Amino acid sequence: MDVTPEDLPPLTVAVRTLCEFTAKAGDLDVRFTPAPTAIEGIEGHAVVASRRGAGYQKEIPLSGRHGELLVRGRADGFDADKGRLEEVKTHRGAGALARQPANHRALHWAQAMVYGWLLCERDGLEQLELALVYYDIGSRQETVFTQTLDAEALRLHFILRCDAYIAWAQLEHAHRRARDAALAVLRFPHADFRTGQRPLAEAVFKVARAGRPLMAQAPTGIGKTIGTVFPLLRALPGQQIDRVFFLTAKTSGRALALDAVATLRRAEPDLPLRALELVAREKACEHPDKACHGESCPLAEGFYDRLPAAREAALTVPVWHREGVRAVAAAHGVCPYYLGQELARWADLVIGDYNHFFDLSAMLHALTQINGWRVALLLDEAHNLVDRARLMHTGELDQLSVRGLRHTVPKALQKPLDKLNRVWKALNASESNDGEDNAYRVLPALPDELMTAIQQAATAVIDHLVDHPTTVDAALQGFLFDALHLTKLAESFGPHSLCDLTPSRDGRTSVLCLRNVVPAPFLGPRWQAAHTATLFSATLQPPAFHRELLGLPEQTAWIDVDSPFERAQLDIHIARDISTRWQHRDASVAPITALIAAQYAERPGNYLAFFSSFDYLDRVAVAFEAAHPDVPVWKQSRRMSEPEQAAFLARFAAGGRGVGFAVLGGAFAEGIDLPGDRLIGAFIATLGLPQVNPVNEQIRRRLDTLVSRDTGSGFDCAYLFPGVQKVVQAAGRVIRTPQDRGVVHLIDDRFAGAQVQGLMPRWWGLGQRSAEGD
Repeated sequence: MDVTPEDLPPLTVAVRTLCEFTAKAGDLDVRFTPAPTAIEGIEGHAVVASRRGAGYQKEIPLSGRHGELLVRGRADGFDADKGRLEEVKTHRGAGALARQPANHRALHWAQAMVYGWLLCERDGLEQLELALVYYDIGSRQETVFTQTLDAEALRLHFILRCDAYIAWAQLEHAHRRARDAALAVLRFPHADFRTGQRPLAEAVFKVARAGRPLMAQAPTGIGKTIGTVFPLLRALPGQQIDRVFFLTAKTSGRALALDAVATLRRAEPDLPLRALELVAREKACEHPDKACHGESCPLAEGFYDRLPAAREAALTVPVWHREGVRAVAAAHGVCPYYLGQELARWADLVIGDYNHFFDLSAMLHALTQINGWRVALLLDEAHNLVDRARLMHTGELDQLSVRGLRHTVPKALQKPLDKLNRVWKALNASESNDGEDNAYRVLPALPDELMTAIQQAATAVIDHLVDHPTTVDAALQGFLFDALHLTKLAESFGPHSLCDLTPSRDGRTSVLCLRNVVPAPFLGPRWQAAHTATLFSATLQPPAFHRELLGLPEQTAWIDVDSPFERAQLDIHIARDISTRWQHRDASVAPITALIAAQYAERPGNYLAFFSSFDYLDRVAVAFEAAHPDVPVWKQSRRMSEPEQAAFLARFAAGGRGVGFAVLGGAFAEGIDLPGDRLIGAFIATLGLPQVNPVNEQIRRRLDTLVSRDTGSGFDCAYLFPGVQKVVQAAGRVIRTPQDRGVVHLIDDRFAGAQVQGLMPRWWGLGQRSAEGD
């Protein structure tokens, strides 16, 4: 039975949220003391609990009321024999604890005291010993601070915290009721649904009610963003969903989500919906030359003292997009990046990157766990998630860079770095293949001695940076980030990943990589943490491939939405007499050049020509320009800046003519919108298969052993499926609206194969076209 907004429990808050809201004061201070991961934190708590007596209780659920406010949480541990309640915190390095800012420890004591009162009230205790237990995950040592307080002092502290929060809680409760009442009757913001949009919206709404995931393959042009955001918002009240996280692979996806919110607000100007755009730190930082603490950055000094006013001011802004958050932050003298992080706690719809929920240290996932939120996920262009998830759970360290550090680091760090290099050099020698010192090789197991040396070097760097908090050394910090990420991944290393050595630039040293192949073991728990999730894209074929590699539950629903386009809108030709295989590249240049010229002569206009590499692109472009100097040509180049990319797209003007040359899978192969005659055709001179190299071959072999036969072979999963996906995305740039007409040339004889054509969109009608002939 659906729950109405009136049935929601009033004014409920987690202990941690209560204390972070009311007890944080003074400077923002995130000096370089990398926090342990969630896994390390859990393991640290387990180690502490294992050292206690038999009667030690851990993860104790506690709750209590003050007026209409319900406070709840789980205390880390209670030793009944000693009458001691423990709040356990994990950290790295003794130096980090010695220089812990006073406001950090004050926050920890505030949490311990709230739990202390909740325990005293539950068990009728008159006094209680409280302990802050700081566990160093590197040395495995504990540092304990204690104080004994009577129940009355703890009660007064609890009341103080609750009184400081209750006004905000009442405001939040009123917002939640108004939001859910408005969403329950929210109307679709357009006069009618587009073709395919209604079944998509209905599927999203149904899985939200059922608490299931959904994979939705829906063609470009039906309005997938508003077609998923609208029904999910409608589902929020009945399912008591607290937050929606709209996650994307690219900035363009965030813009589409913000446009959807703007569309809803134009239809319902008073819609009480808080939407937040999360921005990466490097794009939000106002002082990139300064460290994030009050002694360095003016926006960090007194941050928590000014935060309440900034937070309240943000409530007057309907949408917290990048510039809106920046304006509020500037008006109150606080850091816009950390203001955005704070607002994520109070937003109804958070628009961010995949990594904000799926990364090892993902903020949105952490907030979900801490606050016990019921969340719903929308994943835009979800075909990108396999590769992005692999990258999130892959780590590498370059021996050449480590060797270079020795000449710049302080003397105290030279010894651990020298040891690391010696161990690494020995590993290179022992793992060489028949004397081939620079060969790529996969290690049968983690090199334990090397991983230990990496961890020891990282610990030494942490201690140094804590002792020298004003030090700015990008290379040293880069090493530390890479080393810590690698050691984190080593904790969960298994068949889902490879451990390999690749030659460095000098040919004598190597790069150690823990390379994820199947991200399912990492993503599985994240799907479980969400009430519902919808993954949507124009290219999710075959569904079994994505379901298995992403670790989606068995009950994941599937919908393949009908296209609003007609077969006659897109004229597809397959060049069966041309091979773009690498051994045939030289022979293919002339016929590809002739094909592009013939199509352009038949119908002059704007075209995109896609190739598998910049080298292949350049060879055809040079030949085309030499043979047809009258046709305008512009080319994608390596590492184009955002302004250069914008200039490339600006060449596709309405009524214009010319050919843009681009790389398949690059910035112009998906996520761009060139409707009407801004683009009337595309040439795709490749099947899109990833390059055959030692790494990809190892991935193919591993997938052969891990992926079920029903999903496909290792070759299918490593090469064919990702390649055809890129082709479909690139071809999808041509037809963007029901009024568009265009042509696509698929240049390779392999496009005529039944398996390849079976992976193409149904509305293309390739099987029927093949029967009729091109």
